[in-house]
Amino acid sequence: MTRVALIDDHESVRLGLEAACARAGTKEVVFSGSTVTDYLKWRSSTHSAPADVVVLDLTLGDGTTVTENVRRLVLDGSSVIIHSVADRPAAVREALAAGAAGVVSKSSRIDDVMAAVGTVARGEPLNNVEWASAVEGDREFADAQLSAREREVLRLYAAGLPLKMVADRLGVAYSTAKENITRVRVKYVEVGRPAPTKVDLLRRAMEDGILAESAAEPGGGAGDG
Repeated sequence: MTRVALIDDHESVRLGLEAACARAGTKEVVFSGSTVTDYLKWRSSTHSAPADVVVLDLTLGDGTTVTENVRRLVLDGSSVIIHSVADRPAAVREALAAGAAGVVSKSSRIDDVMAAVGTVARGEPLNNVEWASAVEGDREFADAQLSAREREVLRLYAAGLPLKMVADRLGVAYSTAKENITRVRVKYVEVGRPAPTKVDLLRRAMEDGILAESAAEPGGGAGDG
């Protein structure tokens, strides 16, 4: 059962999502409220575990920023989906840079929102039209200034190949491939887009169009190989 928290200052939105989670039968709404502060107070007072996924409105009425809200939730141990209107790409990019797992438009079908919750709960990257439009053409957001070799190592590794196989494919030592991935992670941290896991690296590679340079390698997994 996926534990879901809903944070939106529009009660009607929360009620609709609560009903959809109840119908799904695989998602339990553990919190529904209007601010991140209220959610964290609830966590503290009940000693409940963090929600697996928090569905978060892009702009709340308490004066908080999207960066502040996303970072507080991610640091608390939850994955965050931004549930937003589709006309604020700059704010969506800010949320993604702060660590949100993805974005779903408020105009999306409720089944698509539920599917997104399931995807993120499984630790998989959420790559949809809203997400793509938020990063399209924004080079300041996307550019971690990777070298050609770093891009090639990232492309193969993020597509699913174990690091040893990446090294063999490129004709370099395993230590060299590992050093490249370490530098890639450092560069993404420097531009405010950390990628501590292989799934995060896959997300960054898709954001930057690196996987589009060649077909993804078949048969790869998401674990750090």
